[in-house]
Amino acid sequence: MRKEDDNNEIEEQDETLYEHHKFVAKIGQKPLRVDKFLMNFIENATRNKIQKAAKTGNIYVNDEAVKQNYKVKAGDIVQVMFEHPPYEFLLTPENIPLDIVYEDDSLLVINKPAGMVVHPGHGNYSGTLINALIYHFDNLPNNSSERPGLVHRIDKDTSGLLVVAKTEHAMTHLSKQFFDKTSDREYVALVWGNVEEDEGKIEGNIGRHPKNRLQNTVYEGDDEIKGKPAVTHYKVLERFGYVSLVSCKLETGRTHQIRVHMKHIGHTLFNDERYGGDKILKGTTFSKYKQFVDNCFKVLPRQALHAKTLGFTHPETGEDLSFDTEIPQDMQNCIEKWRNYSKNLKDNLD
Repeated sequence: MRKEDDNNEIEEQDETLYEHHKFVAKIGQKPLRVDKFLMNFIENATRNKIQKAAKTGNIYVNDEAVKQNYKVKAGDIVQVMFEHPPYEFLLTPENIPLDIVYEDDSLLVINKPAGMVVHPGHGNYSGTLINALIYHFDNLPNNSSERPGLVHRIDKDTSGLLVVAKTEHAMTHLSKQFFDKTSDREYVALVWGNVEEDEGKIEGNIGRHPKNRLQNTVYEGDDEIKGKPAVTHYKVLERFGYVSLVSCKLETGRTHQIRVHMKHIGHTLFNDERYGGDKILKGTTFSKYKQFVDNCFKVLPRQALHAKTLGFTHPETGEDLSFDTEIPQDMQNCIEKWRNYSKNLKDNLD
């Protein structure tokens, strides 16, 4: 590695380095200090930690160690390198129970509870679905990101169905189905506001938010190049006045896709803290209403999103498989509270 000496120069150290992060500055990137650049991309990172990494020669641009004041420009390849492998690859088997909906020699389908992280990452190195999988199953195939068994993922606080590959052939076959958009995925979400259209299609390129690095956003017009194409089909299942229960079918699978797309059309997911749904976005100013919503937040202390159905073609038999799960109790309880509130509101108006 390279390390600063007493003269503030970066000197060579003959050690193996492991890549922890890698980013390519996009076209149109204006010159920006590398520490500020990395702050926009690395979740939970602090400026102090990034500057410390630069001082110890752990930040590289175009294969050269740089100081924190290096100005990143379009086309630069920025890497954060350390002497140890990323912690998320130092996997430890953990005896965590799994809700297995289906299993055979090629794959298994799991109903993931809300609150469980799918794979280890920054700040979450244990208690994940992968920690559980490698405890219960031997020799799971790695995906392209070296994550055992994972074909796709859902967010920590989203509940629902995931398919896991048990063989190399299943991994290749299933991953291609998700890439080719031939898998069938339906989510159920409770969103703020009365969704006007009974059903619709949301199209909008999704990319990282320019000001909030923890969010993604929809890019339109001249900015489309900044995002990746994303398509969500929605259908209203039930209306409760100030919130709506909707079904969302994914044509693509971008990070936070439903959360970003529904916010984009003005219907942020109920109690989605990251995207502002943990505040009252629709309704009255009455204190009783505020108390009612607070109670709903307590009943469902997460975003109201559940991966309800999952369909795909079996990699060995060619059979079309489809799985369905019940909406979790916390989300059902919240829906029922809104259903009763809506009915009482209507009765009072009649």
